[in-house]
Amino acid sequence: MQFAKLGREREMETVEGGEGSGRGRYALKPTRISCEDILFCMDVDTESLVEMKTTGPSGRPLTRLECIKQAILFFINAKLSINPDHRFAFATLAKSASWLRKEFSSEVESAVAALRGLSATSSCGQADLTHLFRLAAHEAKKSRSQNRILRVILVYCRSSVRPHHQWPINQKLFTMDVMYLHDKPGPDNCPQEVYDALVDTLEHVSEYEGYIYETGQGLRVLLRHLSIMLSHPQQRCTQDDMDIKSLTKRSPVADSGNGEDPVPISSQ
Repeated sequence: MQFAKLGREREMETVEGGEGSGRGRYALKPTRISCEDILFCMDVDTESLVEMKTTGPSGRPLTRLECIKQAILFFINAKLSINPDHRFAFATLAKSASWLRKEFSSEVESAVAALRGLSATSSCGQADLTHLFRLAAHEAKKSRSQNRILRVILVYCRSSVRPHHQWPINQKLFTMDVMYLHDKPGPDNCPQEVYDALVDTLEHVSEYEGYIYETGQGLRVLLRHLSIMLSHPQQRCTQDDMDIKSLTKRSPVADSGNGEDPVPISSQ
């Protein structure tokens, strides 16, 4: 399923093209690129235990939570290969947010240990993001004092619960990305409404261009979307301008079977 993304446009500097070019060209204004402190917040509602279209080595379907752990480790290894000075911390979202591992670290083993202790709770009934934003704003101020920027990556798994928050519109201290894993629409859920609420939330709080992606599929799609989120917030185009169709074509071999081969994640 592909949800319609509400338009979020940010103007870029327009530079007039040469004579006869017929159109202008676009360029990012020069700016200092800061190292990132990235706070992952993972949904631990029981919907994170829904099985996905991906099987593990034993042939058993993997849950959303298991796929999320693999995808986050993939992201961290890739991000550190780009710049080893990026740092990561972890929180969970039940009815509200709480720390899983508060200290930001560039050590992959620290991330492995944090994710190893991550498990789902009971059905939460609501999702209040206010405390998550308070935590992020506090950490963002500390990051700025070190010439760094803070980004929140929220991984959300509820198909019928729209998140809510109480946050001032003029306090945009951090960037926010959202990865939304959901069921198909049905009598008991409304993923399009949840998605729209997540878009509104992202626009409300995000300092730089935030990205939001959704999937009801398996690990391969999740990895593809997180790969796009590797992009640095200070170097991004708007999501509406993203064109990655050529990167998402799959070979006949990749399309065989269940189409979602497990991807081994190295902690090295």
